[in-house]
Amino acid sequence: MVIIARSFHRTEKILLKRIATAVVLIPIVLVLILRAPVPVLAGVAGIIALITIHEFLKLTESYGVQPMPLPTYILTAAFFVVLGIASDVPLLSTGQFLVMLAFAAAVAPFLFLTRAMRGEDLRAGYPAAAASVFAFSYIALPMGMLVQLRQQAAGAFYVLYLLLVVWAGDIFAYFVGKSMGRHLMAPRISPKKTWEGAVASVVASVAVGWTLFHYALPLSSNMLRMGLIQRRDGLFGLEQPAMGPIIALTIILNIAAQLGDLVESLIKRGARVKDSGAILPGHGGMLDRIDAMLFAAPVLWYYVAWRIVQ
Repeated sequence: MVIIARSFHRTEKILLKRIATAVVLIPIVLVLILRAPVPVLAGVAGIIALITIHEFLKLTESYGVQPMPLPTYILTAAFFVVLGIASDVPLLSTGQFLVMLAFAAAVAPFLFLTRAMRGEDLRAGYPAAAASVFAFSYIALPMGMLVQLRQQAAGAFYVLYLLLVVWAGDIFAYFVGKSMGRHLMAPRISPKKTWEGAVASVVASVAVGWTLFHYALPLSSNMLRMGLIQRRDGLFGLEQPAMGPIIALTIILNIAAQLGDLVESLIKRGARVKDSGAILPGHGGMLDRIDAMLFAAPVLWYYVAWRIVQ
C-alpha cells in the first residue's frame, strides 16, 4: 500500500508539473503563432530546433556515435536565418520555399561527409555525418515548414488548427489510455500507449478540427477584432468549408502525430533513457514536447501547398 501511495503521489506531482508548464507555455505559443512577425517566428523556431537537435545528438551518443554538434548547429542556424530574411519578401511562395528545402536537404550530406574527412577515426565519420543529416532533416526541416506555413494566406489559422489538433489528441490519449487503456499498442517501444488511447486521440482531434473549420468565419472575425491576427491570417470565406476533406486531413494529421510520438519513443528506448532532456518540467525535453509536431507539420504543409497549386 505504501508503494502504491508513493507511486500515486509521484504521478500526481508529475501531472501538476505538466499542467503548470502548459499553462505558462500555451499562451506564449499562441501569441507567437497568431501575432508575431514571421522573422520573429523563424528566430524562435530556430532556437527550438537548436535545443531539440542538441537533445537528439546527445541521444545518439548512447548508440556509440560521436556526432558533429557544431557543424549541425551552424547549418541549422543558417537555415533559419535565411528563412527569416526570405520572409521579408512578401508571401515567400511555396515553390521558392520548396527549392530552398530541397537545396538544404541535398547539401546537408555533402557538408557533413566533407567534415567527416577531417576526423582521425575514419570509421566514425559516416555514422557521425548520418546522425547530423538525420537531425537536420528530422527536426530543422519540419520546423521550417511550420514557419513557412505561417506566412501563407490563412497561415495563422492553419498553424492554430495544427497545434490544437495535436494537443487535443495528445491530452485525450494520455487520460483515456491511463484510465481505460487495456490493449497495448506497442509494448516494446512505448509500454503505456494503448489502442483505447489512440482511438480517443483520433476522436478528440476530429472534434477539434471540425469545430475550428465549422466556426472558421466567426472565429477568424473575433481574432481579427481582438487584434490577434491580420486579415490575411484568417479564414473569411462566406461558404462553409467541405467537412469531408477536413475530417480526413485531421485523421491523417493525428495518425502522423501519434507515429511521431512512437518514433521518438523508439529512439529513447534504444538509448535507454526516459526523457530526451529536462528543460520542460513535467514534460521532459524539447524533443519530448514537439515529437508529434515533427511528423504532423509536413503533412499539413503539403496539404496547404497542394491547395495553393490547384
